[in-house]
Amino acid sequence: MSTQTSGKKLLTEMSDLMRRLHYSIHTERAYCDWVSRFIRFHQLESRDALCVDAKGKVETFLTHLAVQANVAASTQNQAFNALVFLFKRVLEQPLENVSATRSRNKEPRIPVVLTRDEVKQVLALLEGASELVVKLLYGCGLRITEAVRLRVQDIDYGYKQVTVRNGKGNKDRVTPFPGNLEPLIKNHLERVQLIHEQDLEKGYGAVYLPFALARKYPQAETEWNWQYVFPSRQLSEDPRGGRTRRHHLDQSVVNKAIKQAVRRAGIVKKVSAHTFRHSFATHLLQRGTDIRTIQSLLGHKDLQTTMIYTHVLKQGGEGVVSPLEDL
Repeated sequence: MSTQTSGKKLLTEMSDLMRRLHYSIHTERAYCDWVSRFIRFHQLESRDALCVDAKGKVETFLTHLAVQANVAASTQNQAFNALVFLFKRVLEQPLENVSATRSRNKEPRIPVVLTRDEVKQVLALLEGASELVVKLLYGCGLRITEAVRLRVQDIDYGYKQVTVRNGKGNKDRVTPFPGNLEPLIKNHLERVQLIHEQDLEKGYGAVYLPFALARKYPQAETEWNWQYVFPSRQLSEDPRGGRTRRHHLDQSVVNKAIKQAVRRAGIVKKVSAHTFRHSFATHLLQRGTDIRTIQSLLGHKDLQTTMIYTHVLKQGGEGVVSPLEDL
């Protein structure tokens, strides 16, 4: 069997296992890519060759990433996790004593936060679905993946809340929904519903449902309440099954719109979609919201993760006034 054929068979086996364990498709792709790079790096020709001096091979590869490729600590850790999964879950030969070769965990960085005026400036320069997504990022403290994956039924106008399903760590949580966004979202959904009805007429309109819900509730995938709030403009083939569906809006569309709006606003801060989530948390703190409440709204497991936002309350750096102001 050739190296290419052997590698494909191993990656297919790994991919199938990750799907059975309900890993996200993004993690699946990333892990399979790292394993593929590992195989090419060592020019491995068989499954048996993988297991010969596995510890040494992994250490050499991680060292190459850190020294020659000069990758970030988080990137090296992702590669390490992919290889741990390969040897432990696929090959059933767990790696031992390799953790010492990993780079240390990334130190917490002070997040970039926009002022309220800067948020207004950026929002004023956005339009369409990107504008609504960013308003949800800032108004609800959502991650961009959570925003684009919202379903119609996840927004509760009566209780003014958004339910985030299967967020980071596969957890659900509830976060406030800004009332002034209601008419804009409803108007947007009227157009989305027309698109959905047209898809149904053409024999499409079935949305992806996780965890075999489509088998448990056969009609749910075409029902309106299960549709994405922000659907893609085009139909596409589902990589997990090959069925033609209308997936959710691609994150890159929103990221590109944010980048252009920030440039036009003349803001020199390094702004990303996640910046609006940081700003949500920081502005709530400035308004006197309890830190544990913010932890719950953000879905943080550890309070220390949320505590990073308290730095902004100490304006001027640790609350110190520059001596230059005394001159």
